[in-house]
Amino acid sequence: MQVDAFSEKPFSGNPAAVCLLTEARHDEWMQQVAAEMSLSETAFVNSRSDGACDLRWFTPVTEVDLCGHATLASAHALWESGRLDPAHEARFHTRSGVLTAWKREGWIQMDFPVQPEVSVAPPTGLVDALGVVPVYVGKNGTDYLVELGSEREVRQTAPNFYRLSEVPMRGVMVTSAGTPAASGRYDFVSRFFAPGVGVNEDPVTGSAHCCLGPFWRRRLGRDTLTGFQASARGGIVRLRVDGERVRLFGQAVTVMRGDLLC
Repeated sequence: MQVDAFSEKPFSGNPAAVCLLTEARHDEWMQQVAAEMSLSETAFVNSRSDGACDLRWFTPVTEVDLCGHATLASAHALWESGRLDPAHEARFHTRSGVLTAWKREGWIQMDFPVQPEVSVAPPTGLVDALGVVPVYVGKNGTDYLVELGSEREVRQTAPNFYRLSEVPMRGVMVTSAGTPAASGRYDFVSRFFAPGVGVNEDPVTGSAHCCLGPFWRRRLGRDTLTGFQASARGGIVRLRVDGERVRLFGQAVTVMRGDLLC
């Protein structure tokens, strides 16, 4: 199944492939399927006897520890396929602990751990590869966060992906406050680049908002925020920072169904 996540309409947001497994499969097979799907993430969902599911995420080249949009897509796929009652929460066992998702008034709400950044000196090559003038650089366990001075700078960022892939990291968030004209629509904008794991630019990155949420909460002084990821496809992520957790809100639509024949 292919699902466009963080979108209310097809062909926008972030596409994810979701494999609803009938039995456990080995790592090599999952990586081969993810390469075949050639999307930023392919999710593999395997039901457990306790009603929860095991969930793993693969880019075309590697497994990752946390993925927001493919988790949203997986919950949507379970409910739409009838494998899970839409009135029940989706509960996933993952490399980042237990994640949950449930439906609320037309939106899917997910419960993720915060992944706050700390201020660091930019590593060699990062700023040059991005071609930007940063206001601030931070890092959490997997990614760098680079704040720029304006939404226009974020939208105009044109990285050298070859050089960026040589920086040791999963990816980098480039972000700024939203323009005054966007007031009421979104509070901040971002983009996410991860060429080192096979994704030059991710359309909408839920896991990045586990860092962006706490970051903009400190800047703006509000727990509830709306972010716009300004990729070519674009997508809205609503969120609420709640202590050590981030509640992410998004929508999803199925665009393709099928069976793997291998």
